[in-house]
Amino acid sequence: VGVLGMRIIPVLDLRGGRAVHGMGGDRARYEPVESAILAGRGDALGLAQAYARVLASTELYVADLDAIAGDEPQYAMHRALSRASRCWIDAGVATEERACALIDTGADRVVVGLETLPDFRALRAIVARLGADRVVFSLDLREGRPLASVEALRELAPRELARRAVDAGAETVIALDVARVGSAGGVDETLMRELRAALPGVDLIAGGGVRDRGDLDRLAAAGADGALVATAVHRGAIGGDRV
Repeated sequence: VGVLGMRIIPVLDLRGGRAVHGMGGDRARYEPVESAILAGRGDALGLAQAYARVLASTELYVADLDAIAGDEPQYAMHRALSRASRCWIDAGVATEERACALIDTGADRVVVGLETLPDFRALRAIVARLGADRVVFSLDLREGRPLASVEALRELAPRELARRAVDAGAETVIALDVARVGSAGGVDETLMRELRAALPGVDLIAGGGVRDRGDLDRLAAAGADGALVATAVHRGAIGGDRV
């Protein structure tokens, strides 16, 4: 699926084996998903299948909130989801071992998020082990500021963080502002233009704040190659003839 050639990648936030609705990055308050495309509430596998049907998308971004918070990844669910779609799995990856375990589970790509990254040497090691085509770097932000557990990384500008990730071997970068997730605030076109100018040739994916087709058009014009979507699909603003 695409808008002006841009890919649309649906998002599934996973907690305790259920699909939950991401809202503003306050994960403790996420509730099981109620969606225009899903009959029940929180059915993770059902949602993955519905996304594939409604968006004709072969890719799925899965955020394992338990693993990101420090628990073990939900490997059984990842295995099932990976049979339904080509999954990009964000599961608190900070080591080669965790990355390889997710690939062994069926992940098409592993997402290495700034939020759980210890340093860029770890990213370089993961890319060297798996290959750049199996690794995605997520530039995690909150209201435009780096969302990182390591203070030295929080002090860097988003563009510099993205550049360091590319220098470490990443060829796909997601710019994800968790404060915009599930909001009606719209997308950050300014950041996307800045990243596109700094990173020519890199596969750039926007995340957070997509409300409708107009936002997708604006992101494409700003240089995005793709966008993560969820809330707009659940509300019926994107999907079917609205893509």
